[in-house]
Amino acid sequence: MVKNLVLNHSPEVCMVNIISSSRYKIDRKKIKRFVEEYLREKGFVLDYIINIVFIGRIKMRQLAKKYKKEDVALPVLSFPYQFEKIEGNKMIGEVFICFPQAVLLAAEREKKVDDIIIYLIKHGIENLIQQ
Repeated sequence: MVKNLVLNHSPEVCMVNIISSSRYKIDRKKIKRFVEEYLREKGFVLDYIINIVFIGRIKMRQLAKKYKKEDVALPVLSFPYQFEKIEGNKMIGEVFICFPQAVLLAAEREKKVDDIIIYLIKHGIENLIQQ
């Protein structure tokens, strides 16, 4: 089952959409709070939308192969939308996180999975806004 959580936003922050299967244990509030604060620091307020999408290895491998010409499940991929207008808001882009890869990275680095997820999201957002 896939849950799409669209959290209402106040006029001062971006809209953060978190799309994830219920099998992935993620802290949606922590992710939303981080993304809003990080984008605010970077000057993105009002009328901006970003999607954070959690996927598995097979889907990530397909995306990496199609868009990066790499036949591997990358931990994170970003797709900028050049601030395309969607319902009056500007779409920054999408950040895809491979949840199983995040778990592996956390184990390798002896970190919490939540901390690795935040690290990957930050990396993905940096790639979006540097385009």
